[in-house]
Amino acid sequence: MKTTKNIARLAVTAGLTAALSFGGVMAPVTMAFAEDTATAADSIKINPSKGNENNQYKAYQIFTADVIDGDNGKVVSNVAWASPEAKQAVLGYLKTVTGSDITEDSTEQDVINYLTGNSSGTGSATAIKNDNLFNELAKKIETSVTQAGSFGARDTFQPTNNEGNALQGYYLIVTDMTSITRDDTKDTSTATSPIFAIVGAGGVTVDEKTSIPTVSKAVYDDGDKNWMSNGGDILTSPNKAADSAMDDWVDYKLVGTVASNIDTYSDYKYVFTDKLPNSMTPKFVDGSGNNVPDVTVKIDNQIVKKDAEHGYTKSFSADNVLTVGFKNLKDCVDVKDNHITVNADSKVTVEYKAKLDSTKIFDNDGKIKGIFDGLVGKAQTNTVKLTYSNNPHVEGTGDTVVHPAYDYTYGIDVTKVGSDKDENDKYPALGNVEFTLQEVVGGSAQEQYIDAKGVKHIDAKDALLKTDQDGKISVVGLDEGTYILKEVTPAPGYNNSAKDGVTFTIRRTLNQVGQDVAPSGSTIVDGLEVTKDATTTTEVGKLSFTIVDKKGSNLPLTGFNGVTFTWIAGGAVLCIGVAHLIRSRKRDEGSEE
Repeated sequence: MKTTKNIARLAVTAGLTAALSFGGVMAPVTMAFAEDTATAADSIKINPSKGNENNQYKAYQIFTADVIDGDNGKVVSNVAWASPEAKQAVLGYLKTVTGSDITEDSTEQDVINYLTGNSSGTGSATAIKNDNLFNELAKKIETSVTQAGSFGARDTFQPTNNEGNALQGYYLIVTDMTSITRDDTKDTSTATSPIFAIVGAGGVTVDEKTSIPTVSKAVYDDGDKNWMSNGGDILTSPNKAADSAMDDWVDYKLVGTVASNIDTYSDYKYVFTDKLPNSMTPKFVDGSGNNVPDVTVKIDNQIVKKDAEHGYTKSFSADNVLTVGFKNLKDCVDVKDNHITVNADSKVTVEYKAKLDSTKIFDNDGKIKGIFDGLVGKAQTNTVKLTYSNNPHVEGTGDTVVHPAYDYTYGIDVTKVGSDKDENDKYPALGNVEFTLQEVVGGSAQEQYIDAKGVKHIDAKDALLKTDQDGKISVVGLDEGTYILKEVTPAPGYNNSAKDGVTFTIRRTLNQVGQDVAPSGSTIVDGLEVTKDATTTTEVGKLSFTIVDKKGSNLPLTGFNGVTFTWIAGGAVLCIGVAHLIRSRKRDEGSEE
């Protein structure tokens, strides 16, 4: 009889073992804990995900049991409710589950049998889904049962009673949200999916079932034709720096990941907050009239429908913040209203264009506003942060750290002088000399003319560059590239030395950490004969050089006196002719008498 009872007990124990062995939430014995010999007996330790090292955990005991290490995992016996609270919480929930046949009078064995038979969808490497009964059970226990203890990430948890004896049994472990704090220097941590574990006999170590979402911001470098730097991945090695001309569109891409346990969430809030510098403006939807940003949003390359309930919302604020937010990332549809499945490997992207905005940068007189002094060569910093749900059981969000990207622009300073030195051995400055500036693409000048603000025009008259009294012109808002500067109206008394143009090239090596960037040098491709030797210099964001016009020649005016004589001689002949005519007329009148 005793043998029969022991066999029956073993059968019960085997069923319980299958139900109570850990793996994500519940898993068969073959997926039981990996043993860690450094972990003390009758204990458990949680390996946190990257970034969650400061998390704390709460432990709730559901069943007491005697635990030994078997050949195929842990074996439990003498199972009993750990507390009236635990019994009430478990039975109270399970009796509401359709088809469970669990009542307030159900025994531990009834519960074990039911849990064992409904443990599908769990495993050591997976997070429990939101609609899994074990997830709902965890919520009920967490809100109804007194904690058995708490411990930190990588700490050893050894539950004991007042006498110091090990409290072996079956436990629920969840993240203590009071331990999660916001810190601008690091991403906000996330909560694990619920962990159900057997504690007893040999110590075990369990991997946390969560991860922290990440975000990156990439800018497209039209020089290298790449979203990535150093040939890496856009998430880990985004291209952070590009340069652009004034009012030219620059392409940006935001890329975000989700928590690995997103399946455990019912709703998953997800928001990109993108801060543009005051010098820039995003592209707006044509004809919106309300500063609605023009964005393309994708989940795993599926275009998401702009829909507040089943997609995203977008806005651009007065303080230059572009926002794209999802009320529930898991409930999105595409442009054809097809549901988009989001999983642990999903990536969310936002693509948009922005430009250095001349209407913001310059005042009505065409001068750079004070707040934008030093624009050339200075990083125009764009930033993004991601806000995300960080607990599958309660409302709450975390933020990533801010991730930057940089845009640069460049300029030129040109000085126009005459070749004739004054008494102080200085070249005279030539004012009111007019130039045009064009970008050279494919060996030919574009049919667009660049003004002093870097803005392009079709008509050269709208973009004439005129030297001031010091013989200087300045242009800002230039991209990397080759340009030709042509003199169209020289100073009076001077030859047009640069009528065929002075061609120069701006080259640079972009700084991916947001420091100042100077052109790496200039190449005077043509026009060497009209530039002063060694005048080309580089500084932060700017090329400077001097163009020399030769003074006109003093040619002899050999015809001037001859012309005067001709007029004088002609006048004398005219006078003689008139006198002769008068005398002849008088003679004729006399003879008639």
